[in-house]
Amino acid sequence: MTTATAPQTETEAKPVLSELSLGFSPCPNDTFIFNALVHGLVPSPGLGFTPRLEDVETLNRLVLAGALDVSKISYHLLGHVLEDYLLLRSGGALGRGCGPLLVARTQLDPARLKDRPIALPGEYTTAALLLRLFDPSLENLVYLPFEKIMPAVADGSVAAGVIIHESRFTYQGLGLTKLVDLGQWWEESTGQPIPLGGIVARRSLGREVLLALEEALTASVRHAFANPGAARGYIRAHSQEMSDAVCDAHISLYVNDFSVNLGAEGETAVRVLLERAAQAGIMKPGSRPLFIS
Repeated sequence: MTTATAPQTETEAKPVLSELSLGFSPCPNDTFIFNALVHGLVPSPGLGFTPRLEDVETLNRLVLAGALDVSKISYHLLGHVLEDYLLLRSGGALGRGCGPLLVARTQLDPARLKDRPIALPGEYTTAALLLRLFDPSLENLVYLPFEKIMPAVADGSVAAGVIIHESRFTYQGLGLTKLVDLGQWWEESTGQPIPLGGIVARRSLGREVLLALEEALTASVRHAFANPGAARGYIRAHSQEMSDAVCDAHISLYVNDFSVNLGAEGETAVRVLLERAAQAGIMKPGSRPLFIS
């Protein structure tokens, strides 16, 4: 692992006051967003970072265990960790037209999937939450790493699967067909954009560190937008099996103005997701503030 700290002037060294473990995925949208932060291309006074790149469900589990200071997580998990973590307003994936897809080998009514195995990319993923909200009767759920879901559907190991990330762009090449766009279903049923993943930080870091962290993360996203080629090497180092076209499509789909700042619309969407999940009995209603006050 590497440690990246804020740039130092020739005349004044900036002491690192907080060395933070930082989790995010190797997916192009995350490496695009975090490149400037972990490589010292934007100011992060007093903050140092030890990056840990893992798939999103591994990150979910690490945060659930309290093993990371700052991390990308699925919004599904957020409702389970609010006692110890709060949500940062920058760096996440939230938008329209970017939700998970339920796919199968042949076109069929999703109601026919009851009691048949359906693959999901992790228990705490937003994909899993959306499927459970879409149809609570679908209970034969099989959890697989996201990259193994399409092959499992294609070879008949499972009847259907919910796909995320770059699989949205490649599932048809395996002969699979879309049954439901869960993001579209969410948007039509709630009127809200779909919250997929956000960045959380330990409440115990304290307000000063949390505010500095949020500011540095916002600067990293803005740097990525202003210098889209700067992260290319970092992105490609972690996405070697993807073409440049798929990487660019991935970033375009999941990184947007909400990634800079959730804003009122994004905050509302997150609250609605958590409320729907609590109403469905999937998680307990939260009592702690979502954001830095």
